[in-house]
Amino acid sequence: MGLKPKIKQFLLPKLTRWLFLRLLLVAFTAYLFFGYICIPLHIKGHSMEPTYSDGGINFCWRLYSIFSRPKRYDVVVIRLAGQKVMLLKRIVALEGEVVEFRKGRLFIDGREMDESYVHYPCDWNLAPRQVGKDRVYIVGDNRDVPIENHVFGQTSVKRIIGTPLW
Repeated sequence: MGLKPKIKQFLLPKLTRWLFLRLLLVAFTAYLFFGYICIPLHIKGHSMEPTYSDGGINFCWRLYSIFSRPKRYDVVVIRLAGQKVMLLKRIVALEGEVVEFRKGRLFIDGREMDESYVHYPCDWNLAPRQVGKDRVYIVGDNRDVPIENHVFGQTSVKRIIGTPLW
């Protein structure tokens, strides 16, 4: 069989019961994979710049939250309402730690933390607060906006649904 007939057979296969079964299996597998394991994300907003840009596309890897505990500096996807409203934030403090901001610098348990991912300086001040049981403290990388306009704080570990793939 020559190359042209093989290409034609590949592009226009005979319509058989097995072809429809394979197509159904591929569609079902894609539905499960992209609906429950690797959820597409459209990034809206500037809170994670420059790490993640407004308008970017990524995927939420759900297996992160199943097989590992949250760690400091992990970027995670937080579920707010169902699968439609999600936030992309960075974990800066873990359960039991005391977190505070002084003149834009992050302090955990009184020690200043190195945040090389923060490119925009800020002047945030936030009194010390302890992270509760089964909770983490999340904040965006873009600290250029006033603290009053930024969504951050403690959230339940149960709200973490995954991490971006890249």
